[in-house]
Amino acid sequence: MPCVRTLLGLLAALAAGGAVAFLAYCVYFDRKRRCDPAFRRRLRDKRRARQQQQAGGRGAQLWDPAKNEKLRERFLQEVRMGELWLSRGEHRMGVEHLSNALLVCGQPQELLKVFKHTLPPKVFEMLLHKIPLICQQFEADMNEQEYLEDDPD
Repeated sequence: MPCVRTLLGLLAALAAGGAVAFLAYCVYFDRKRRCDPAFRRRLRDKRRARQQQQAGGRGAQLWDPAKNEKLRERFLQEVRMGELWLSRGEHRMGVEHLSNALLVCGQPQELLKVFKHTLPPKVFEMLLHKIPLICQQFEADMNEQEYLEDDPD
């Protein structure tokens, strides 16, 4: 019996020593990995990609503040111009500017709900008919821009 006890004690000591060695190995290489600049860069890139993906799912955009400010100013200008033309009785020009505002708006569905409650039914219907044309024009402009960027000349 003493031989079995000794053997079990020896095995327990080896297991404990192995566990300590394994933990020391994990701590050492985790510290080495975290201090690596390439690891930090990859981690930062993954976080940014995840944030952009989550923000894209919510419908919000992650733009730099200067670009966001320019788009906000453009949006407000288009809404003001649309209101101005509508107040003058020029429904076609008003709808043109309001559809441009929809194009640069971050949440066009919400803006359409506001327009539905604030615009006269005739003007809102004109705006709804204008949306597919604006989308087609936007796609054509984007395709042309991509073509120009890809063209080496």
